[in-house]
Amino acid sequence: MRIFLAAVIIISFAGSALAQEKIDRMRAVTMESFTPDTVKWNDEQLLPKGAKSVVLVGDPNKAGVFIVWLKFPPNYPIPPHIHPFTEVITVLRGKLGNGIGETFDTKKSEMFKAGSSFVLPAGHTHYVWTTDEETVIELIATGPWGITYTNPADDPRKKK
Repeated sequence: MRIFLAAVIIISFAGSALAQEKIDRMRAVTMESFTPDTVKWNDEQLLPKGAKSVVLVGDPNKAGVFIVWLKFPPNYPIPPHIHPFTEVITVLRGKLGNGIGETFDTKKSEMFKAGSSFVLPAGHTHYVWTTDEETVIELIATGPWGITYTNPADDPRKKK
């Protein structure tokens, strides 16, 4: 019985120490803030030339949730494609058209203004485009991320 009680006390102290360590780590984290004008935009390799991106949280190449901002130039099309996981898109600036299906047709789609969001389930073929203004979106999804173009000839990674 004494050994059992001693083991319980040791485990309690160890658990308490681990919990305190986690609390201390959380206190050490400071708030981060982002604005489209102050982040470092990079060329986006998965999309047609002209798109820029910045990873805000997480890593799209690893398992887990991530948040990315994408910036598209005016009159920018992304051909029909699918993703391996559900994505949540919020338009931060500009307008973004989204259509469902394997044929790019702006007349059979929906236009989203700044402040609008939509959710695309994994494996649904869709396409997007911008109007006559630069557009910035926020993409929240689960990694590892990927994109498969309906027409392999549309894949910019194969044009290098």
